[in-house]
Amino acid sequence: MDLLSIVLVIVYLMVTGYLGYLGYRQTKTAADYLVAGRSANPIIMALSYGATFISTSAIVGFGGAAAGLGMGVLWLTVLNISVGIFVAFTFLGNPTRRMGHHLDAHTFPELIAKRYDSRLLQVLCALIIFCFMPLYAMAVMVGGAEFIGPIFHISYDAALYIFAVIVAAYVIAGGLKGVMLTDALQGAIMLVGMVILLAATYGRLGGPTEAHAALGAMADQVPGALKAIGHRGWTAMPAFGFAAAGLGPKDGGVAYHMWWTLVSTIVLGVGIGVLAQPQLVVRFMTVKSKQSLNRAAAAGGIFILCMTGVAFTVGALSNVYFAQQETLACRIVDDAVLLDPGPDGKGKLAPVAADAADEVKARAKRFVSFRMADEGPDAPLSYAMWTDKTEIVRGADGQADALRPHLIAALRSVGPGTPLAGNTDTIIPRYVRSAMPRWFGVLFLLTLLSAAMSTMSSQFHTMGTALGRDVFEQFRGQGHGTKSILVTRVAIIVGIVVALVLGKYVRGNIIALATAIFFGLCASSFLPMFVLGLFWKRMNKAAALASLGVGFLTSAFWLLFVHGKTAAGLGLCKAWLGRDNLIVDAQGLTLPNWSLTWTVVDPIVVALPLSLLTAVVVALVTRPPAPAHVAYVFGGPKPNA
Repeated sequence: MDLLSIVLVIVYLMVTGYLGYLGYRQTKTAADYLVAGRSANPIIMALSYGATFISTSAIVGFGGAAAGLGMGVLWLTVLNISVGIFVAFTFLGNPTRRMGHHLDAHTFPELIAKRYDSRLLQVLCALIIFCFMPLYAMAVMVGGAEFIGPIFHISYDAALYIFAVIVAAYVIAGGLKGVMLTDALQGAIMLVGMVILLAATYGRLGGPTEAHAALGAMADQVPGALKAIGHRGWTAMPAFGFAAAGLGPKDGGVAYHMWWTLVSTIVLGVGIGVLAQPQLVVRFMTVKSKQSLNRAAAAGGIFILCMTGVAFTVGALSNVYFAQQETLACRIVDDAVLLDPGPDGKGKLAPVAADAADEVKARAKRFVSFRMADEGPDAPLSYAMWTDKTEIVRGADGQADALRPHLIAALRSVGPGTPLAGNTDTIIPRYVRSAMPRWFGVLFLLTLLSAAMSTMSSQFHTMGTALGRDVFEQFRGQGHGTKSILVTRVAIIVGIVVALVLGKYVRGNIIALATAIFFGLCASSFLPMFVLGLFWKRMNKAAALASLGVGFLTSAFWLLFVHGKTAAGLGLCKAWLGRDNLIVDAQGLTLPNWSLTWTVVDPIVVALPLSLLTAVVVALVTRPPAPAHVAYVFGGPKPNA
């Protein structure tokens, strides 16, 4: 990175630090720290909401997913705007604001507790947030580190530590006022960066019409492994269907996994899950009036469209660029590296020894290993798969070598230390480094810094308040004193450390999955009791507790014992039952009367309907809440006041 780039980053961090300091100066009370004094400017609130919602997870993780899955990921943008903005702001925002103000609630768990007159609900909600939000924070940190590390020529781990220290500084000190002020700045930077990225991408590919036509014409380049799970090209939705026993990809059949992954996990899991995100719900309680929410909704919709729509479109179009135009100025280290994929084809990159067995050499694939021209000799190697289309031009007289891999994104994503199946989390960073001019790399760096820091600051603030405000105060009865804010700040540090550990050891196609898991868990656990609590006076504490329990336990069971990727990764089912999940037996064969499709269905498809049904049934068969409490919750005087 050149001197100008370093100066720009330093200036950005100084401005961010100053805004955090302003938040600190303006934080005098618990309401200031927890809900920004309930007087946030609607535009600042909208930018804060959007910047909190859209993180490196959306740009890097889901942008990379779009490179593999195609334009169908744009349905998530549709739900992000229609559900995450307009439904949230128009139908849920004002009732949440009104109830939160009236009940003097400062956090999402506290709002739930006061609605249902239940400290137990407050503690349970807070513990779920504190225990599982680090998973989402980890996804955001990984997304930023995948790009920032190579730009600064620092290790992935160092990039994680930098994120953590910077975010901790202004979140711990400034509370929600500091978070929202920095979010507004970061949201504006994100907006500029993504608009330029879209324009530059279309410019690179000859314009919108030409770019999308070229993407549509690439359907015949879909790898066989993706065709086997229903991929029909990057401009078409995956094939819909259900896998029959014994007809998986390894058996020559079509498993239809891709449609279910796209629709259930990415579109529904994240698109609906946004309604029950604690760090977003609390934003509704920071403004004074319904009119402020209405103004914020319009700004938020435009922001989400520019952010997610651009990220997903560019992700899909990166296939065109990689295959047709990519030229890397680099130093070729070895143009005939043999790397052993292992017996299952999923082994990590490793040179094949010259004296390796013939069967090892037979299954090995060839890669080109290289370093970018501006990287030092100690920088990690990058790899591109060797094909008959790969072009290598050796530089003369000290000039850089040129490499044209002619690869689609799925193949270009293979990198050092990653499975040969590729890591989609690296696609967007690699595209920007390869396709965009050097100056844009700096702007995109600031965009990702902004996306990561704006989301992480809200995540860590929410985790901290969950433990300080919603757990500590309930057990110690400290009220709104300074001790709970101290515990909140300690909890923020704990949350950061946990996210760091997860980010350090969990990598590879993890960003989109981790985000979807947390969003789905929140939706299944919180959404029914939150929405019904706003509009249905019959909804009571018993129904809320039952709904929370059913939603959380069903999600946990599905992740641990049914969902293929998470169950196999966590290993609990394997340890207890000797199989990767309940759908397949110990020999990997599908059990009778079961479908392989269930292993890729997101937990939200099962858990959310069960949670909602439980809430309604229990509310109808149990005693309704006390009329005096209901009247108070919906705007009346406090009982016995």
